[in-house]
Amino acid sequence: MYKYNAIDRQLINERVDQFRDQVRRWKAGELSDDEFRPLRLQNGLYIQRHAPMFRIAVPYGMLNSAQLRRLGQVASKYDRGYGHFTTRHNLQLNWPKIEDVPEMLAELAEVEMHAIQTSGNCLRNITTDQFAGVAADEVIDPRPLAEILRQWTTFHPEFAFLPRKFKIAISGTKEDRAVTWFHDIGLQLQQQNGEVGFRVIVGGGLGRTPIRGQIVREFLPWQHILTYCEAILRVYNRQGRRDNAYKARIKILVQALGVEAFAQLVEEEWAHGKDGPATITQAEFDRVTAHFSAPAYEKLSADDAGLAEKLAFEKSFKNWVDRSTHPHKVPGYTAVTLSLKKHGVAPGDITSEQMAVVADLADQYSFGELRISHEQNIILADVKLADLYEVWQKAKAAGLATPNIGLLTGIICCPGGDFCDLANAKSIPIATAIQARFDDLDYLFDIGEIDLNISGCMNACGHHHVGHIGVLGVDKNDSEFYQVTLGGRQGNDAKLGKVIGPSFAADEMPDVVDKIIKVYIESRHPDERFLDTFDRIGIDPFKNRVYEGRAHGKAKAAQKEAA
Repeated sequence: MYKYNAIDRQLINERVDQFRDQVRRWKAGELSDDEFRPLRLQNGLYIQRHAPMFRIAVPYGMLNSAQLRRLGQVASKYDRGYGHFTTRHNLQLNWPKIEDVPEMLAELAEVEMHAIQTSGNCLRNITTDQFAGVAADEVIDPRPLAEILRQWTTFHPEFAFLPRKFKIAISGTKEDRAVTWFHDIGLQLQQQNGEVGFRVIVGGGLGRTPIRGQIVREFLPWQHILTYCEAILRVYNRQGRRDNAYKARIKILVQALGVEAFAQLVEEEWAHGKDGPATITQAEFDRVTAHFSAPAYEKLSADDAGLAEKLAFEKSFKNWVDRSTHPHKVPGYTAVTLSLKKHGVAPGDITSEQMAVVADLADQYSFGELRISHEQNIILADVKLADLYEVWQKAKAAGLATPNIGLLTGIICCPGGDFCDLANAKSIPIATAIQARFDDLDYLFDIGEIDLNISGCMNACGHHHVGHIGVLGVDKNDSEFYQVTLGGRQGNDAKLGKVIGPSFAADEMPDVVDKIIKVYIESRHPDERFLDTFDRIGIDPFKNRVYEGRAHGKAKAAQKEAA
């Protein structure tokens, strides 16, 4: 992974000193709350429902063991001994003191971490596929270009105060696992006639107005990605709505202008910067790529006899391997996902003690490196097949081996109303109630692959729009209710889910999900996934089952009240 050079370290240390002085001035009354707000936001500091929330960047999802240990130490020393991994490759701490944040930043800087631009109306953390560099279906490793994008976006003076926040995702695999269709800019690496370049997607996003992005350029040679992104951002910076926060995202601008007109404006702007100083040279690409050289893999067989024997005789281990490993491009290795979705625990949460355990696992079994997924799990990317049983035993002892990756209880979930000041409803209790209802692993495996995503408000931090089953918390007459969508998905055929009807009370949600699953099981063809069945039979059978008896019950209640 990328290692800081002297310039990187100087910039980060200067930023720590700068923010320490800004906090001092705010405490002394020299900066008003309004003046301090954009400064703290661009250093990852929100004011939430109960306490400040501090968001730490994990650029393109990569960590080393020393960094994870430090995150655990910071969480223990300055917070409540745990953190929450988000869908944006960040770690959030929910209970720090504002006065402590400069010291937290200083300790993070020692291991080459920061919180720069993790919030505010600026260019946010670059994200990518959690299996980047090791996936068997990878066409091009996106990490070097993700790092170049990271360096370009950090402290970019022209784009520090955009109309709204701005997010970029990059993918280099045959199957998109970076949700590129739902980012402000989505970049899909590909090859054409031996040349490497990008399909450029603009104007995607979830939130209050969910929109799938549109292609503005089918193929852009990789050398031009910075100048082309700069052109996109300049058009947005000039023409994006600043008078209405709800209409300020680039997706609204693209819809208002039309994608053809928007693309034409970008091309006209790009003509001024094409082949300029921000064009990536081969020497610069090679310099950054050297930081992502392959570790010292052993030459191994694609099969391991010891593993095969354990899989044949230990069902619980086989269940975990089936759900928690991903094909690796090097024979004899696999990528292992450690589940942060243990039943009864808030999805994405991890304790300081667990962080230390995972750091040790990375050192022992995965060359000291880790990944974070937007599904809020942790990945050991380079585990030998022969080591899988030991990794499973140690992960299980730490509560990190629930075999529910890709299953119904492997829920993506934002912190919701328990923490977030923006939330309309709680998310975590809904997730834990559904996990409790579907606690039978055999039944989960029978149901098969299904994504259930929960957001506590329209900001969609839980990606509910692209869940096979999506749950959105809404406020109705000062009470918490939940709207349900079906059929959303990420990937190459990404699309938004469809709302099935009126919202439900919190205590109804486990029954609602149960009815949806029963319709699927009753209707599916052999080996048919949930989405296959949904696409074949449509939304009505699910809607009818979920709402059956509801109208009759309401009519009886109305008659009783009238009497």
